[in-house]
Amino acid sequence: MLYTVSLGWALLQTGRFLLSPLLPTIIRDLGITEATAGIALAIFQGSYALVQYPSGEYSDRWNRTTLIVPGLVVLAVGFALFGLAQGIVLFVVASTVVGVGKGLFAIPSRALLSDLFTANRGRALGIYAAGTDIGGLVSSGVAVLALTYFTWRTPFFPVAIALAVVTVVYATATREGYRVGSASLDLGGTVGRLVQSTQQRRTLVAFTLFYFMVGGFINFAPTYLAQAKGFSESLAGLSFGIVFAVGFAVKPAAGTLGDRFSRRGIAVAGLLIAAAALGGLLVVSTNLAIWVAIGVLALGYKTGFPLADAIIIDGAPDDGMGADLGAARALFLSANALGPAYVGVVATYASYDLAFVGFIACLVVAAALLVVSD
Repeated sequence: MLYTVSLGWALLQTGRFLLSPLLPTIIRDLGITEATAGIALAIFQGSYALVQYPSGEYSDRWNRTTLIVPGLVVLAVGFALFGLAQGIVLFVVASTVVGVGKGLFAIPSRALLSDLFTANRGRALGIYAAGTDIGGLVSSGVAVLALTYFTWRTPFFPVAIALAVVTVVYATATREGYRVGSASLDLGGTVGRLVQSTQQRRTLVAFTLFYFMVGGFINFAPTYLAQAKGFSESLAGLSFGIVFAVGFAVKPAAGTLGDRFSRRGIAVAGLLIAAAALGGLLVVSTNLAIWVAIGVLALGYKTGFPLADAIIIDGAPDDGMGADLGAARALFLSANALGPAYVGVVATYASYDLAFVGFIACLVVAAALLVVSD
């Protein structure tokens, strides 16, 4: 189950991160502005965020498989729609469908691993989260091939097919049947648990700021490198791969360290490193210095993902693990959805540098909140 759901996560993230290096080409081909592109990506993230909580609670009440399999099916359909998009309307529809499918899959799959790996929860979630970086690395190379030999639509079809295969593999391997129970939701009880202490409230705000920064940076990093640093689109896409190469190693290590030491302390260190590196990225100009800044930035912020999930799960009851994680991540990802819209608008009417200065402030405040809540 660890390998199967991690592979599914890696594949969907491959498709999702194809959008970042291909975004300049998509903007030109569809005849839209950066602001419109940012809003379209915000819709994708928004639909993803909205599905987090119900999928988590239903996976607690029904079972994990009943949510995971439909999520994989919806993802396959959504990426196929990206390959068919000839205008902004179908592009937005595809974004919405993929967001819903990702939301159906994300929380139940994490909850499944938390069920199976209680003593090494951070490590298991770190391995799973590293699928994001595998997907990012693959997408960086695939995007270059697509821009060189095909169209930006082409690579989404193989992603859809691969997800369909993973769906069959998971459905065959799982020991759970399919069970649909009550459709009611106890949102009030879940929110009450999450905000019952000052420490938990500060933690939620801290990771909300963190996810806001990630949403904006990760979607516009290649476009920023192309427009503000003078990189070609291909070089910007390959440079974007540094983020994922570093993250692939950092996430499992951060999760393992979180099992042994303080999850919050490690998260604080990562946030401050990321803030310093992002500031450095704004001022350096040589290619080597830019690549170093990107690598250090990734080293810092990539630690946050498995730690955020594990911190929320640690405080959740066994029968409400999916609901609590889903509700918390709905909050995080709502902020994440605003990130690309914020960058798109600020970059259109001011500059990328100004947008990223705002992200530095978010990282510093997030670190301070985790320190006082430890």
